[in-house]
Amino acid sequence: MNFTNLAVATHLLIEAILIIRVLTRPHREPASRVAWIAVIASLPFLGMLIYLLFGETNIGRRRIERLKQVIREMPPVSDDNLSGESIAPANVPERYQHLFHTGRSINRYEVIGGNSARLMADSNASIDSMVEDIDAAIDHVHLLFYIWLPDNNGLKVVDALKRAAARGVTCRAMADDLGSRTMIHSQHWTDMQNAGVRTARALPIGNPILRLFKGRIDLRNHRKILVIDGKITYCGSQNCADPEFLVKAKYAPWVDAVMRFEGPMVRQNQHLFASDWMCYSDEEDSAIGELLRTPNEAPQSGFPAQVIGTGPTVRYSAMPDVFESLFHAARHELTISTPYYVPDESMQNSLCAAAWRGVKTTIIFPARNDSWIVGGASRSYYASLLEAGVEIYEFEGGLLHTKSLTLDGEVTLIGSANMDRRSFDLNYENNILFYDPEMTKQMRARQEQYLSNSHQVTLEMVENWSLAHRLCNNTLATLGPIL
Repeated sequence: MNFTNLAVATHLLIEAILIIRVLTRPHREPASRVAWIAVIASLPFLGMLIYLLFGETNIGRRRIERLKQVIREMPPVSDDNLSGESIAPANVPERYQHLFHTGRSINRYEVIGGNSARLMADSNASIDSMVEDIDAAIDHVHLLFYIWLPDNNGLKVVDALKRAAARGVTCRAMADDLGSRTMIHSQHWTDMQNAGVRTARALPIGNPILRLFKGRIDLRNHRKILVIDGKITYCGSQNCADPEFLVKAKYAPWVDAVMRFEGPMVRQNQHLFASDWMCYSDEEDSAIGELLRTPNEAPQSGFPAQVIGTGPTVRYSAMPDVFESLFHAARHELTISTPYYVPDESMQNSLCAAAWRGVKTTIIFPARNDSWIVGGASRSYYASLLEAGVEIYEFEGGLLHTKSLTLDGEVTLIGSANMDRRSFDLNYENNILFYDPEMTKQMRARQEQYLSNSHQVTLEMVENWSLAHRLCNNTLATLGPIL
């Protein structure tokens, strides 16, 4: 056998091994298997390299083992005997109880009553409120962001953490190593450490070349969590940055929604933060673990809520299951805002089914998306949604980055998760699901503000798109399973 024949035989053998891997890998949709086989078979060498780099949902064996160890050693957040608190009754109507059962299946966090919330007016108001609460902290501040920029708002938080550390408050600040790289590699990060702020980098990349062999670089910690004294937490779509978002300024302003929560549910966000912190910090595990054993104050009256934390090491299809459960539960009205929409077939069908059965179903996207690939893929789904009766709007006042869902004027889901495959399979996300007509009314009013700054997309408009336009969108959607 000459060298050429040997090379061809080796190539075919490796190709066959990868295709077998694609066919036998667990938790992969048929559409994803077909897409990857097409890439491997149609792009000699390059297709195999792309699969080796991006085909596996893997953060690295050591990280997975470390995370499993951390979870095993942490006290279960819902264990009443460990926390010493009296669990407030959830008082969830029977028609919505299954939604929180779905949430419990993900992190084992129970729906718990006695919570209150306030919807922040805008992005700057969110940061100002966070800074005010950090300045009032007396015991600890725990912060995690996917993107933390050294801009006006980002430095406000830096300064607040330094002030808190100077007066003896334990401050733990963590940021994603890729999304927050400009902050992490700036003097501000060092200054925080010198001031006594404990820092950690989530999913550190290290040597990019070596990282390719240890796990995917694009599996990121997309969470946005702030916990203060175990009594206050924030949840929403906003990164620690100005709405002008200078790294992608041409899409500005970035429009986000954030809620400030108080109540027993805060412990669940504390637990979620602690699980991340203990994976990537050198701090002794028991130090932060003790906070989860410290009794909370007696819960006050308030609404039932539940934290939902998802990611590539959490159970498969966790976030899609939450979304679909909400779609199926809708009886009158379902309103959604999301910047990125690349659903799997089941989710697309569930959303269409809501409209088909008479639910007033509305979804709001940004008119200009910072990812032309995701924007094009999203629009490929418009025709089917519109035919089912879903009302589609595109927001004109900047990049609508809010991830929100309101259900029948009573239930709200808010957080970091988008309705795309990256949030489903690759990113660590955090959301809060709650039942409260009053707070849902406020979130619904915010969604109405988005609608007032949007134009409606009709089926006639979509049908008039050019062949090239439709071909591009549908091609991008076909690649959705591997994006």
